[in-house]
Amino acid sequence: MNILVLNGSPKGEKSNTMKLTYAFLDGAKWTNAEIINVQKAEVKSCLGCYSCWNKTPGKCVINDEMNELLPKFIEADIIVWSFPLYVFSVPGKLKCLIDRRLPLKLPSMSKDDESGRHPSRYDFSKQRHIVISTCGFWTVKGNYDGVQFMFNRVFGTGNYETIFCGQGELFSKPEVQSLTKDYLEIVRQAGEEYAGGGIHSSTQNKLLEPLLTRDVFEKAANASWGIDIQSKNENEQFDDSLKSTTQMAAFFKPDGIERVLEIHYTDIQKTYQILLNNSGSEVITENFQKYTTKIETPYTVWQSISKGEINGQEALFKGQYKVLGDMEIMMNWDKLFSLGGAVKKNYDKKTPDEKLRKTNMRILLAPWIIIWVLMAINETAGGVAGIIAVACVPLLWLLFKPVIYERITVLMVAAVSLAVLLGIDMRIVLSASYGFFGLMWFISSFAKIPLTAYYSAYMYDGEIMFENPIFMKTNRILTAAWGGLYLITTMLAYIIMGTRLLPYTGLITSIVPVGMGLFTAWFQKWYPERCLRG
Repeated sequence: MNILVLNGSPKGEKSNTMKLTYAFLDGAKWTNAEIINVQKAEVKSCLGCYSCWNKTPGKCVINDEMNELLPKFIEADIIVWSFPLYVFSVPGKLKCLIDRRLPLKLPSMSKDDESGRHPSRYDFSKQRHIVISTCGFWTVKGNYDGVQFMFNRVFGTGNYETIFCGQGELFSKPEVQSLTKDYLEIVRQAGEEYAGGGIHSSTQNKLLEPLLTRDVFEKAANASWGIDIQSKNENEQFDDSLKSTTQMAAFFKPDGIERVLEIHYTDIQKTYQILLNNSGSEVITENFQKYTTKIETPYTVWQSISKGEINGQEALFKGQYKVLGDMEIMMNWDKLFSLGGAVKKNYDKKTPDEKLRKTNMRILLAPWIIIWVLMAINETAGGVAGIIAVACVPLLWLLFKPVIYERITVLMVAAVSLAVLLGIDMRIVLSASYGFFGLMWFISSFAKIPLTAYYSAYMYDGEIMFENPIFMKTNRILTAAWGGLYLITTMLAYIIMGTRLLPYTGLITSIVPVGMGLFTAWFQKWYPERCLRG
């Protein structure tokens, strides 16, 4: 299959539209597509001489690169038209190329169209076209009427498919890569569907959804041009630091809390405040208010964080910048500003439905609690209940994301239950189970991902938190602490089971973790804030 891609952007390989086009080709698995950079092609303007109709039928008299491109048009099975919207139409060089396709038409008038058209010189009945384009408006609605009119006349209404995307400039902004990355995944899906016959209507609807709301996008776009910034701050010279700060503020998502965020760029000696409230955000450069949170950072470091080049939490952890005042805004930065600031990795290559599943610590704890409580009351009942509990765990994995420690739990609890049912001394087996449980926690604190991190990550932004050094260190300490507690509980359980309190062993050992639970709730808040303050 011959796939021809026409990159009509004057920006060539740096084109935002080509980012969509590459995603589309990837989804369609068209690795052999030929890409023509129209901007660099030597294609002169059509002379309107009609020599290709009367003097040299099917051949243009202009001797340039178009003579090599026309055979490619004829041989192509699929043509991908890729371009940004320029004044509600295609870029000039691409329009020139479209004009020069005149030799592919016959001079006779077709009777098939009441307004008149020229039939093709060649049989293009099986040739397919896909038009991919981005624009700088917040929406595509009403902005592609001219493009669609032209392609309707050239190829016929309904004889081509489109991917029109507003807010195209966002695809060159690393600060919003989480948004554009998701959109590109939909474009890949569209490519896969197109290769299979056609883009589904549900996918088309997703492609037409704006990445950002109109007010947020236009506020950020205006900031990129310095619009309204200088007029509000007449004595302030407009520079990149003010522009990027204003753009960052435009992405703020109100959460019902009023704040004053102050940013001092230490290397360029610039200070700005961002007033954050329910109506949005406002950047001021004078008449500062008392700040709620202050960030002192080199501008170069903050830019690298915004672009996703370095991890914001890690940079703070290493002392590359510091924070004063209320730390809550830093703990919820990604949710409030949608800017990332962390190098995001795709940990999960499974299906979209699989990605939506979360972990649940109750799946880990339930089998252990069942044997601890019931075995101390009745050995047989506890052993049978333990076997039933671990048999049910795989069923829960259909609803919740499985964790390796749950698989270990299944093996351990099954072994403990069988040991008791086989008549091994219950006092030894049950007390040892606390040791097995504690060892699992303690050893995991030295693993790449500690046990508690698997579960607490979904209280925040999911597995992306595994790249957050403060989050990981907090969970590593807590996992080790819980492991130590249950190792100590091993001796406590053994002692209790040697007394008349044997039936209450599970109840008593369950009371012990209450204090650790209170400590955990406090530590999860205190320690990250301590790290963030440096």
